[in-house]
Amino acid sequence: MRYLPLVFVIFLVPLGLLLAKSAPFWGGVISSIAILLSVLGLFDLLQNKSAVLKNYPLVARLRFLLEHFRPEIRQYFLESDHEETPFSREQRALVYRRAKGMEGLRPFGTLRNVNEVGHEWINHSVVPKHLPKDPFTVTFGGPDCTRPYTGSALNISGMSYGALSPSAIEALNQGAKRGGFAHTTGEGSISKFHRKHGGDLIWQIGSGYFGCRTLDGHFDPQKFAETSADDQVKMIEIKLSQGAKPGHGGILLGPKVTGEIAAARGVEVGVDCVSPSGHSTFSTPLELCEFISQLRALSGGKPIGFKMCVGHPWEWFAIAKAIKESGISPDFITIDGAEGGTGAAPVEFADHKGAPLREGLMLAHNTLVGLGIRDQVKLIASGKLISAFDMCRVFSLGADSCNVARGFMFALGCIQAQACHTGKCPTGVTTQDPGRYKALVVGDKSTRVANFHHNTMTALREAVESSGLSHPSEFTPHHLMIRINSREARSAASQYLWLKAGDLEVNDAVHPAFAKYWDRAQSSTFAGAT
Repeated sequence: MRYLPLVFVIFLVPLGLLLAKSAPFWGGVISSIAILLSVLGLFDLLQNKSAVLKNYPLVARLRFLLEHFRPEIRQYFLESDHEETPFSREQRALVYRRAKGMEGLRPFGTLRNVNEVGHEWINHSVVPKHLPKDPFTVTFGGPDCTRPYTGSALNISGMSYGALSPSAIEALNQGAKRGGFAHTTGEGSISKFHRKHGGDLIWQIGSGYFGCRTLDGHFDPQKFAETSADDQVKMIEIKLSQGAKPGHGGILLGPKVTGEIAAARGVEVGVDCVSPSGHSTFSTPLELCEFISQLRALSGGKPIGFKMCVGHPWEWFAIAKAIKESGISPDFITIDGAEGGTGAAPVEFADHKGAPLREGLMLAHNTLVGLGIRDQVKLIASGKLISAFDMCRVFSLGADSCNVARGFMFALGCIQAQACHTGKCPTGVTTQDPGRYKALVVGDKSTRVANFHHNTMTALREAVESSGLSHPSEFTPHHLMIRINSREARSAASQYLWLKAGDLEVNDAVHPAFAKYWDRAQSSTFAGAT
């Protein structure tokens, strides 16, 4: 069906030539137009720059035509209840410009109302700095880590093979290799497509323990040790929950479990692949810390961390208390905001489950500071981050680095068709149909992935320079300004309550959340005291 318009115009060519014998004018017009469209359609089919054109020859050109005239026709065609928001359109346009290496300038100033309540900005300095063009790096590795990893301040967030196509995984990893940043595998484990180009990997381990599981779905230490020994694996991330659907497991139906997916995950071909909602290896915060210690030993001392979307405050406090009491700290914690995305999630989970990134990040940062262990753990922020300003904002609120998913998907060519769960992704990004994903040309898209990273880091460097700083880690809540009402704006430092080092060891009532929930939390249980 995708190629039906092209087949139709090719079929019109001989019909037009036949008609020309009895009606030369009309036959000539029809055959000429048919030949022109046929050549154009064959060009679309054979070119390797646009996966949409390759998958939908001729028809996709209507989309690009509408995009070309978008400012003029938006009010008539594109402002509907089901259209993507102006914010997401602006995000996607920003990524496309950076991925394609296009000029990122905009005439006539801001498109936003700077007097709107909630508007945010980063303060600048009258004495900006001029920094070298070396990319900003972050070193992951706490006191117990013997093989720390120094990587980029911006990396690819977890997206599994199976959710993404083989070509998409290859392009992301090759882009990471070219750009010198890391690629998080997602809980679907490490496939041959992750390994093909040698980009740095952050191996994510979810509740299904894919890639390191026994036949009955439990954790297998030997398989973990074998896989983590690969030098391409730089860090290991235990996935407790994700912002898009926290507390919700998943299932990949048997017919979708191909041989390659089964090999990557360590499951049987054609059998439902279940990812439980919770882990079976640990059931208490202290056991989580022991699991972290076990993975660190099995991996030969590589950085071990976990990813979570903050839910019940007392559960996070219980984890923090366990870290303090046991002396076993993760090397990093990825805080995922509820605004994060996924290929498929129940609406209630996508919109109304889990703490947004701002609240989750500040709570995690405050807790670690209050316990006096903030310097032992790096905080990674993820959740709808796209631009350098997004990064500056979360750095100001306590993050050490950022993980991005949708920005890199846009760089691959994602057009937000929202067909991820159907297997009919028009760009070949989220499908296992070879006829669709082969249209995504790895070499071309990996260049765009690397370009997006490079240009975003360049924009981040300029933002850091203009604030008179030397590194993103120097951003503080004092740099982030937020408009409270039409007459007043405040810094994040004055709008929110911030703990000082050791506060939780001497006074647990300095912050409302801690005053209410801190005493309920116990390192021996996630349940908390009643």
